[in-house]
Amino acid sequence: MTEDVLRRLRTATADDHERVEAALDLMDPELDRSRLAAAVGRLHAFWRAAERGLDGWAARHPCDAARAGWADRRRTHLYAADVRALGVEPVQGEPSLHPVAGTDDAFGRMYVLEGSTLGGTSIDRHLASLPGLTGVRLRAFSPYGERTGAMWAVFRRATREHVASGGDPERVVDAARSTFAALYRWVDEAAREPVRNPA
Repeated sequence: MTEDVLRRLRTATADDHERVEAALDLMDPELDRSRLAAAVGRLHAFWRAAERGLDGWAARHPCDAARAGWADRRRTHLYAADVRALGVEPVQGEPSLHPVAGTDDAFGRMYVLEGSTLGGTSIDRHLASLPGLTGVRLRAFSPYGERTGAMWAVFRRATREHVASGGDPERVVDAARSTFAALYRWVDEAAREPVRNPA
């Protein structure tokens, strides 16, 4: 029996996921506003680049994009609002990402972006408990609220259906790992860059 593509994704990217979480360290009880702002600024720039590639794919493959509910999953504008809420300037640069050549690549990239919403509610609760972040309400970590589980279920179903109808599961996994690698390289630089406050 062929291994389920979602199980394969979870297993193949487990170490990549842990590296990104460690680099961001958003659950640190000593997390301060400056370090959070640096991380959010980097995530905003990453989502900007990642979603641009997915928007291009969606224009070429509208049926696949509709099946995945892509139009309701975009978060760049939420990260932009979070950057403003933290009172810092947007990061001007962007990471280098592999092109989204087709739906295999798109679903691999979306696995990383959508998977981040599952832990986002925990991040939101943690941030709300930090005294240095009183009054800061961020939206991008948990964009779906009570619909988080349902949105994830739609993505899982669309991914499985795509593979069952002839998609390449290994290419989906490779795209997810490539996206995680690019994300890790990008956010790992945040700790070495100063956060610029707007004039």
